[in-house]
Amino acid sequence: MENDLIYSDKLVDIDDEGIRLKKYYFPIGMTKFVKFRNVLKMEERQSTLVNGKWRYWGTGDFVTWFPLDWHRSGRDVIFFIQLSTQSTRIGFTVEDSMAFIEAVESKGIRIEKS
Repeated sequence: MENDLIYSDKLVDIDDEGIRLKKYYFPIGMTKFVKFRNVLKMEERQSTLVNGKWRYWGTGDFVTWFPLDWHRSGRDVIFFIQLSTQSTRIGFTVEDSMAFIEAVESKGIRIEKS
């Protein structure tokens, strides 16, 4: 049985166990589920060219993977997750960053500002 969602938009869902990143895998757009227990670090960064503002899907540096978001360049912040289960960092955006932050922090995950 699926857990109740505590945050949901067109890009991500959050439930009690973790974050579902929609349209993660290229080119088929399947989701990736990130368990909170596997999160080593989560950061919030200003949306800039260097941080991936124009990276709509995929990677440009083989360090960070971005799920699909055609509107990333208009988002206020970009979030980054480093996991204990993989070396590639995940960079992603959400539709309502303040509600997303509140939902994640309610699960005991601290989001660092960079």
